[in-house]
Amino acid sequence: MPNTSLNNRSSVPIPPRRREGAPRDEYRPIEDYGVIGNGHTVALVSSRGSIDWLCFHRFDSPSLFARILDPDHGGYWSIQPEEPFKSSHRYREATNVLETTFRCADGTAVLRDFMDIASVARLRRLPAPGRIIRIAGCTEGKVEIACNCLPRPNYARTRPEFALRGSQATFGAYTLTGPARWQADDANEALTGRITLHAGETAAFTLATDDDAALPQLTPEDSLEVTTDYWRQWSGNCTYDGPYRDIVIRSALTLKMMTYTPSGAIVAAPTTSLPETFGGERNWDYRFTWIRDASLTLYALLLAGYLDDEQPFFDWLVRTVRLKGTGISILYPVVPESRTTEEVLDHLRGYRDSRPVRIGNQAAVQEQLDVYGEIMGAIQFAWKIGKYDPTPLWGRMWEMLDWVTHHWHDRDSGLWEVRGGVRHFVYSKAMLWFALNCGIEIAEEMRLPGDVEGWRRERDMIHEEVLDKGWSDTLGAFKQSYEDEQLDAANLRLSTINFIKGDDPRMLSTIDATLEHLVVDDLCYRYIDAPEGVTGKEGSFVVCTTWLINALIRAGRTKEAHRTFQSLLARASSLGLYAEELQPATGIHLGNFPQSFSHIGIINAAVSLAHAGYVGTVSPYHAAAADAAGHGGGKPGP
Repeated sequence: MPNTSLNNRSSVPIPPRRREGAPRDEYRPIEDYGVIGNGHTVALVSSRGSIDWLCFHRFDSPSLFARILDPDHGGYWSIQPEEPFKSSHRYREATNVLETTFRCADGTAVLRDFMDIASVARLRRLPAPGRIIRIAGCTEGKVEIACNCLPRPNYARTRPEFALRGSQATFGAYTLTGPARWQADDANEALTGRITLHAGETAAFTLATDDDAALPQLTPEDSLEVTTDYWRQWSGNCTYDGPYRDIVIRSALTLKMMTYTPSGAIVAAPTTSLPETFGGERNWDYRFTWIRDASLTLYALLLAGYLDDEQPFFDWLVRTVRLKGTGISILYPVVPESRTTEEVLDHLRGYRDSRPVRIGNQAAVQEQLDVYGEIMGAIQFAWKIGKYDPTPLWGRMWEMLDWVTHHWHDRDSGLWEVRGGVRHFVYSKAMLWFALNCGIEIAEEMRLPGDVEGWRRERDMIHEEVLDKGWSDTLGAFKQSYEDEQLDAANLRLSTINFIKGDDPRMLSTIDATLEHLVVDDLCYRYIDAPEGVTGKEGSFVVCTTWLINALIRAGRTKEAHRTFQSLLARASSLGLYAEELQPATGIHLGNFPQSFSHIGIINAAVSLAHAGYVGTVSPYHAAAADAAGHGGGKPGP
C-alpha cells in the first residue's frame, strides 16, 4: 500500500551499546514467526523463542521490542536453553497458544507463549491489555533456561531504566516477573535470568503493564487453561467442515487476533515496514484499520460461521466513519486519539536493511472509491444472513449512496494506492456499482427511504460505462484503468461481486489473460506494470491468488481452482500463516505479517470450493446465504 514519507522524527534515538566482539544477530525469515495476541495487540515470536516484535499496549503503540526491524538496536525478549539446541514450534490445536520445543543434548524443554485472555471480558472497559505469559517446562532430562530481555521502548528511542525487586523488574510502565532474581546488565541495558529445570518442572515469566499489574490475576498455569478453553470454544464455531478445516480455523483465529476488542476496529496487519522487496523502499505501516480490509475480514468471519462476536465492527463503523466533502477516509487509527501522520525512523536499519522504516501511513489522504462497495457488501451480507440490522446505520448509508451517485465519475488512487497519479480504475468503478446494488436491495426489501430510482439509474450507467471503457480488445481482458492498457488481478473479482457472470466470454478471457501474464508457479501478481511512483519489484500477492481461485470457480473451472488452492496452501508458513506476498521461486514471505487480506482470501477460497461441491461442506444456512449474495449482493449484470 504505497504512500508518502514525511521524514519527521519526534525524538533522538538512543541505541544500546554492544559488547566488543559480540556476534551480530541474524534476521529470521518472516515466515519463521508465530503470533500471539488477545484483542489489544500481538507479539511476533520466532521459532527460537524470541519475541522480536511487540507494541504494548495497543497495535499502534510504539514498539517495545523491534529486533525484526533492527537486530542490533531493536530489542527482544528471548527464553531458550543455554546450551545448543534444535527447535520447532506449533500452535496448540485450535488456539492462539504457541508451543516451542527445544531439544538439547541433556534434555527437552517446551515453551508455551500466549497473551492472557482470562481478562478479555473486561478489556472493553479497562485500558489493561492483559499479560504476556511464557511458561517453560522440562519434559525430559534437564535444561538450563536463559531469559534475556532487552526492552527498547519508543521504537528504540528511549533508554530503559531498571528497578529490581527480587523476582520482579520494572522499567517504565512495565513489570517483568520471573522465577528467580533478575540481574541488570547496565552496559547492554538488558535483564537476564537463569534457571535449571528438571523433568516435570516448570517456570513462568510474565510481562504486564502497570494497569494489569495492579489487578488481581490468575496464576500463569490457570490463565493457560482459561485461555486455551477460550480459543477452542471460539474456533469451534466454524461451520466449514472439510479437508481444509484446520487452515480455515487458523486463518480465522489470526483475523480474530487482529481485531481491537475495546473498539471493534480491525487492523490490516500488526507490523510495520516488513518489506515487499528486500533492501527496497516498499515498506509500509499496516497497523491501522483499512475500511476495505476490515469489511472483508468481517465478511470472511461471517462466511466461516463466526456470527456472534463481530457486532463491534459495525458499532465502530457507526462511531468512526464520517462522510466528508471528499468522501470517507480509506483508513483510520484503531482509536480516535492515534495519529496516521507518517514518520521515517532513520535510526532503524529495517528488515534486511530495507529502508525507510515508516510509522504512520500517508495513504490516509488518498481517495479510493472501491471502499464504498466493501462497506456495503459487508453490511449487506451480514443483513442477508440475519446477523445485522442496518436500520440504525441507514441514515449514514443513505447519505453515502447519494454521494456515490454524484462522484462515481471521479478518478481515484485505486485499490493498490498507486502514486503515479489518479485514474479511472475499472475495479473502483465496479465496486461503486456494487455499493449501489447492495443499497438498492436493502432499501427495497426493508422498505427503507432513499432515492432508489436514482441509485438504480446511476448503477446501470456505471455498468454500461465499465463494459464500454473498461474492456480492452488488445488485452482480451478488462484493463486496469480507462487510461492504461494493463492487466490488473483485482478485476478477477468482477464475477465474485456479480458485476458479470462467471462464465461470460469477457470474464473467461480475462481469466485466461491473467493466467498467461500475471501467474507464475500458480501464484498471481497484482499487475505487470502500473503508475506506481515507487521503485523496486514485489512478490506475488496471496489475496490475488485467492481471487483467481474464486474466479475459476465462478467460471465452472473448479478442478483448476482446487489445484491452485492446494499449491497456495503448500506455501503457508509451518504454522499456517501468510504474509502479504510470496516469492514464487523460493516461497519466501514478503511484506507485513500476518496479513489480514491473505487470510481473508484463504477462508473465502476454502468456503467457495465447498460451496461449489468440490471439497468440504458448509452449513445449508450459509450456503443459501452465500448463493443469494454472491460476495454479498445483487444479481449478475448482463
